[in-house]
Amino acid sequence: MSATDNLQGCAAFVTGASSGLGARFAEVLARAGAKVALAARRADRLAALADRIAAFDGRAIPVVCDVTEPKSIRAAVETAETELGPIGILVNNSGITVTKRILDVTPAEFDGVMATNVRGAFFTAQAVAEHMIRHETPGRIVNIASVLGLKPLAQVSVYAMSKAAMIQMTKAMALEWGRHGINVNCLCPGYIETEMNAAYWQTEGGRKLMALQPRRRIGTPADLDAALLLLASGQPSRLINGAVLAVDDGLSVS
Repeated sequence: MSATDNLQGCAAFVTGASSGLGARFAEVLARAGAKVALAARRADRLAALADRIAAFDGRAIPVVCDVTEPKSIRAAVETAETELGPIGILVNNSGITVTKRILDVTPAEFDGVMATNVRGAFFTAQAVAEHMIRHETPGRIVNIASVLGLKPLAQVSVYAMSKAAMIQMTKAMALEWGRHGINVNCLCPGYIETEMNAAYWQTEGGRKLMALQPRRRIGTPADLDAALLLLASGQPSRLINGAVLAVDDGLSVS
């Protein structure tokens, strides 16, 4: 059975879907046959993505959601289930960063990153898992961390800490929810070029960072497609639970 066959008719919930990797993940799942709830704060971007998905006969609905607010998360999950049916896939993708030296990070900046990347991911997974358990729906939760959760880099300390926390969160959830048929895994992308960082890779700093990569290159969002589909699938990922999958071209082991 292919991953595409396995996702036909399945309802998915993708956070941070208004741009970047989140938008890519949502489109990939929709092309594989899933019905996708597009969750983020920017309603106009979500509507545009839903239109793009409809253009290839996929199904997606925009759901405005602020992951820093548990009430907003629960309302969004309820809306998604009402429109699409029981959620079988969660892609926990929302994330922000602050690029500063440790000595310059403010309490507000620290709290902002942790509120989105850790607290938001935790309560989104909690809300979705509660529905999966109530409906006795086997599920797949894919937490999107980062290679920086495995190998930190200077000036992104808080982001790296938040992604390391997400990795441990994944393992804890896998232990507790496996008996309910819910597989929880973590995808750790390396450096990926997106619309938000494309200009950076053309700068002197970007070129220097690229030169430090094991194969002197960075990835594209498409390089994550196969890993996402594997972890979101049913039978092909039956025994993959609590795994941390680095898709980083060898950076984390270099």
